[in-house]
Amino acid sequence: MENCHNTWLLSNCVSSRANQLSDQTEQPESNTKENSDKQQKILKEMSRDIIPAAIKHTASLIFLHGLGDVGPSWLQAFKMYRIPEKTPHVKYIFPTAAIRKVTLNFGMEMTSWFDVKGLSRNAVEDTEGIETSTKLCTSKILELVNKEIESGIPPERIIVGGFSMGGAVALHTALAAPWLLGGCIALSSWLPLANTFPDAIKAADQKINLPILQCHGKQDPLVQIEWAKLTSQALESFGFKNYQFHEYNMEHSSCDKEINDVSEFILRVLSDNK
Repeated sequence: MENCHNTWLLSNCVSSRANQLSDQTEQPESNTKENSDKQQKILKEMSRDIIPAAIKHTASLIFLHGLGDVGPSWLQAFKMYRIPEKTPHVKYIFPTAAIRKVTLNFGMEMTSWFDVKGLSRNAVEDTEGIETSTKLCTSKILELVNKEIESGIPPERIIVGGFSMGGAVALHTALAAPWLLGGCIALSSWLPLANTFPDAIKAADQKINLPILQCHGKQDPLVQIEWAKLTSQALESFGFKNYQFHEYNMEHSSCDKEINDVSEFILRVLSDNK
């Protein structure tokens, strides 16, 4: 069995700013305005968490965290596995989602890219929320992509990826984006609003060349493996030519083998020789 670890444990490695975010969300209602301002300041700071390229910057990767997490968690994970050391020409960007009420968690407020109604196969998707989140990508995720493009990095040298709902947003963004990105990574995730994409794919045939890496735990109790396989079937039906799907003996988490596969994908797609 692979050496697995739960990504929630990575929060222990997060900077004090992440702890400060948690503290702010637990304050009394009477301080709502003051707390909101502080939260926005903290979120704004964390949206800038990056690992800069160590040599000439020729590629970028934007990675989105899962529900209730923060960007610095995955920044620390990438550092722990020394991925930036293997790709010194790549700039890594780890944004943090806004705080919102999540139906799945009884309306509790937490960092979330969109609302989650349920995790069953028949659960109603937050269509408006997901679409809104990708539109907000114009000022969040797609804005980050545009900044990289404006700095001289072509779209085909930019990967978007994420864990759980972060991976869902990454998939949605990569397929709905106005240009062909360098690749997409979806860990323990699924393709939201899958029925909205076939026409878009047909209208932009170059998207079938998008490199996609999908990874999932066989024992995932949250985003079940059936969801992952349905996503896999959908992506294959769209005709993607550079698509990989890997399963691992783990739950809703990550493991050494998966991270090694992620590292190899990044090295191949964003090779410094291209």
